[in-house]
Amino acid sequence: MTDRQKTRERPNPRRAFARSYGSLLHEGFNRRTVLKGFLASSAIAALGNGFGVRAVAAAEATSTLTFSELNRVRDEHDHWPEGYERQVLLRWGDAIFPDSPEFDLASIDGPAAERQFGYNNDFTAFLPLPLGSNASDRGLLLVSHEYASPYLMFPDLIYEDYREKLTDAQIRTIMAATGVSIVEIKRNGANWEVVRDGQYNRRIHMNTEMVISGPAAGDDRLKTKADPTGTVVFGTISNCNGGVTPWGTMLSGEEGSMDVFAGDYGVLDNQELVERQGWDEDENDIYSVSRVAPRFSFETEPNEWMKFDWVVEIDPLDPTAKPIKRTALGRMTHEGAQVSLAPDGRVVVFMGDDDDFEYLYRFVTEGKFNPDDRAANKDLLDHGTLSVAKFESDGTMAWIPLVAGMGPLTAENGFASQADVVLNTRAAADLVGATPMDAPEGFIPHSGTGKLYVAMTENEDRLPAGEDEFESVNPANPRGPNPHGHLLELVPPGAPDAPDHAADSFTWDVFALCGDPAKPEDESLYHPETTESGWFTDPDNIGVDPKGRIWVTTDGPPPDGMADAVYAMDTEGPGRALPRLFYIPPTGSEVCSPAFSPDGTSLFLSVQHPGELRLDDMEDAESMDEAGTSWPDFAEGMPARPSLVVLTKRDGGVVGS
Repeated sequence: MTDRQKTRERPNPRRAFARSYGSLLHEGFNRRTVLKGFLASSAIAALGNGFGVRAVAAAEATSTLTFSELNRVRDEHDHWPEGYERQVLLRWGDAIFPDSPEFDLASIDGPAAERQFGYNNDFTAFLPLPLGSNASDRGLLLVSHEYASPYLMFPDLIYEDYREKLTDAQIRTIMAATGVSIVEIKRNGANWEVVRDGQYNRRIHMNTEMVISGPAAGDDRLKTKADPTGTVVFGTISNCNGGVTPWGTMLSGEEGSMDVFAGDYGVLDNQELVERQGWDEDENDIYSVSRVAPRFSFETEPNEWMKFDWVVEIDPLDPTAKPIKRTALGRMTHEGAQVSLAPDGRVVVFMGDDDDFEYLYRFVTEGKFNPDDRAANKDLLDHGTLSVAKFESDGTMAWIPLVAGMGPLTAENGFASQADVVLNTRAAADLVGATPMDAPEGFIPHSGTGKLYVAMTENEDRLPAGEDEFESVNPANPRGPNPHGHLLELVPPGAPDAPDHAADSFTWDVFALCGDPAKPEDESLYHPETTESGWFTDPDNIGVDPKGRIWVTTDGPPPDGMADAVYAMDTEGPGRALPRLFYIPPTGSEVCSPAFSPDGTSLFLSVQHPGELRLDDMEDAESMDEAGTSWPDFAEGMPARPSLVVLTKRDGGVVGS
C-alpha cells in the first residue's frame, strides 16, 4: 500500500528501549530465538542503551542466495543484480485485449481504460494454466490496482487544486484504472508476452457489478436506492493485497475506501462505527468521483459506504462470473487475504488490518475443500469462524473467536447478530482483548515449514512500557515508538509435517527487528553478517519462492539515501534472517507482491507510484513535471507509469540462486 503515516507528534521521539524491552524479558520474552540456526553458540548481550545480540562464536554465514547483492542507490532508474534480465511486461494503459486502444493521454477516458492495464498495481499472483498444473511457461497474472494519483497521471494538474480541474473523462478513467486486471501471459524464448486474445483476460473496476454474500448480505444497513435488497454493489475500491484460494479464485482486499466518498460524515447514522472504521479523517473525495457517480456522496446515498472495505472473491477462470464480497471475513482496512489448508481440509484465510494499533485476523471455513469438484467450493467462504490474534509474553498466541453471543459479543454490547460483528469487526476485536499491532501488512504461510510470516510496517505512535494500556509496547510489538517495523514468525502446531493453521493456539517469534544495525538507537535485530546494503525498514509485502526463501518489499519513507526495494533471506539454516538487497525501483516507487513461476525461474514484481517523490529533495511530487522519474518510457510528455516487471537469470536458472 502507499504509506499513510500519521502526523500526530509525540514528545521524545526515541524512547528508553532498554526499559520497555527489559520488562518483557522478565516476563519470559527471553525465549525469542531470532538467532537460532545461524549461531554455533549465542548469548544475549547486556541491554545497555538498547537491545543488542552478538555471537559468541558465529558460524560462517552460508546463505542459499547467491546473487551479487546490490549497493544502495536512489535515482530515476531501476536496478537489478548482475547476471539477471529485467523486462517491463505491462505498464499502465497497455492493451490487454485485441481491441484495446493504444495509450493516449489526450484521448483517454473510462471506456478506453476499461480495456487497458490499470494504475498502481499492487497484489500480483501467477496462476498456472491449466489450473492445478505446475506450468511455468503460461498462466494468468492476477493483479490489483490500489489507487490513483491524478496530478501525476495527467498533464496540467497540480496537487493543490486538481480535484476541481479534473474532467469527467479523467474521473471515469480513474474509476476504470483502479480495481483488478486478469491477463494471460506466455513465455516466448527468454521473454514473457501478453496474450491479448486470452479467453480469461478481464478488467474489474469501480463500476463492475458484484454480489454481497455472507452474514451482512441483505442487512438494512447495506440497502440503497439502487439496491433495495442489500445484496448488490457496483465496484471495488482501494484493492491492495490479496491471495489465491486452493480452487484458483483470487481474493482482493479492499483498503481505505474512505478516500473515494464525498460529503459530510455527520449525515451517517452510526458515528461510533464511522470513527472506529477509520472514516473520521478530513481527507476524502480524492478523485471527485461523486461528480459522475452520485452514489459516492454521503448525502445522496448514506448506506453506500457500508458496501466497501471487504474481501472480494473473483473467479479468474470465468470472465462472466460476478465478483463476490465475502462479508463473513469481516470489514476492516484489508491489506490482503492469504490462504492455506488445515489438515482436515478446512480452508484458512489470514488477514492483516493495515492501520496503527489494529489487529491480525483469521477465518476458518466450516466446510472442507473438495479438490475433485471446483464448483463445490463456491461458497466455502460464507460459513465459518472469524477470529482475532492475542499474543502472550511466554511465546504463545491465541485465536479468539469473533462470534455473536460468545464472550462479550452480546446484544447489550451491540452484537446481536453475526452481521453486527462483521459490520463492526474492529470494535468486536477491541472487546475480546486482541493485541494491537504496528500496522500489519504482509501475511503469508510458508509452504515448506508451515510457519507464517507477518510484516509490521511501522508505528510512530507506539508508546514505551506502562504509558498507556492499549498503545504501549507489548510482546509482539516491543519497540515504542517503532519507526522501522519488524517481522514476526508464527508457528502452528504440527509444523512442519502437518501444520494445523486452524488450531486455536500457535507459538510465535520475532524474526527480525528492522532498522540500521550500525545505529544502537534503532535497536535492530538481524543476522550479524547483514551488510550495509542488506538491512531495511518498513516491511510490507512478503513472498515465498519455491526454494523456501522469503522475499520482502518495503514501503517507506525510507531513511536518507535509501529507496524502497526488494530483499530476500533464508528462514532456516545458517542464512536465517540474513537479508540481501535484490532489486531497487525508480525513485518514489514502492515494489509490491513478489510472485514466482512454479519453477522459480521468473520473479514478477509490481512497481507502484514511480516518481511520487521529487529526485532533488525527496519531497512529494505535486505534478507530472515534478515527478522524480518518467520511468519506464522516459519519453517527452509521458508520465511515469506504474508497471509490472519480470526478472529472470540469463542462464535460465532459479531466481536468487
